[in-house]
Amino acid sequence: MRHATYASVAVALILILAKLGAWLQTESVALLATLVDSLLDGLASLVNMLAVRHALTPADDEHRFGHGKAEALAGLGQGALVAGSALFLFFEAIGHLITPQPIERSLTGIAVMVLSIVLTGMLVLYQRRVVRQTGSLAVSADRLHYVGDIVTNLTVIVALALASQPDLVWVDGACALVVAAVIVKSAIDIVRGALDNLMDREMADADRERILAVIRRHPQARALHDLRTRQAGNQVFIQFHLELDPEISLRTAHEISDEIEAELLVVFPGAEIIIHQDPAGYDGPLAEYVEAPDVNPPAR
Repeated sequence: MRHATYASVAVALILILAKLGAWLQTESVALLATLVDSLLDGLASLVNMLAVRHALTPADDEHRFGHGKAEALAGLGQGALVAGSALFLFFEAIGHLITPQPIERSLTGIAVMVLSIVLTGMLVLYQRRVVRQTGSLAVSADRLHYVGDIVTNLTVIVALALASQPDLVWVDGACALVVAAVIVKSAIDIVRGALDNLMDREMADADRERILAVIRRHPQARALHDLRTRQAGNQVFIQFHLELDPEISLRTAHEISDEIEAELLVVFPGAEIIIHQDPAGYDGPLAEYVEAPDVNPPAR
């Protein structure tokens, strides 16, 4: 996760310098749009780097559940920055649609956009691998920025190619509006993900099904109820009540729970898991029985 944030900051700095030089030569508003986007990407990536460093700090006496929600707070900050940039670009684009400006040295701008697409594509692939391995919200939000950048950079190439023609100067402003719309979509996705994390939203249905599948495989698991999940940054929390044969010893019940916990950690590495053992037949308000192989759960 740390390496992903370092790579993000490095790519953002390279693209800011390259796009600044190209914009000074072309004065394209579409290119200005992607320059502003890269400036905010750089700032957001820097915030991400600090947030990830804090999120990876081990739990302490004052933060027993760790510091993972620092990533979600960083995500809210990113969403605000991205939305602000979209508003600025919207007004710039409208101004250029009203009074179009001819584009000069469009080939320089196109070359910079191609460089931007190559570097951004490499970064997105790397971030994708990191997100798969860690589930990091901050890296995932950063990745959304750069996926959107690929689309916007392609749009700017079209703008530079067409707006160099006298009759198509208006395309520059129109493409800038498209870029602003893409940025707004990214901001909404980032904020939604951050709020879900901060509000302890349940994990995705597919992940909950994976948890249930692990429990189903254990032959001594009679049923479960009150399954609760949440995520703080890359830290996953799982807790549930496990129903077992009421005649077994406490030691055996503990061993069964340990076996299920070990299987869950294979699926969700590093998760914090709490399993409460109940005698089979418990009928709680949130009970949801899970049939284990060759085991019939008691009637409710």
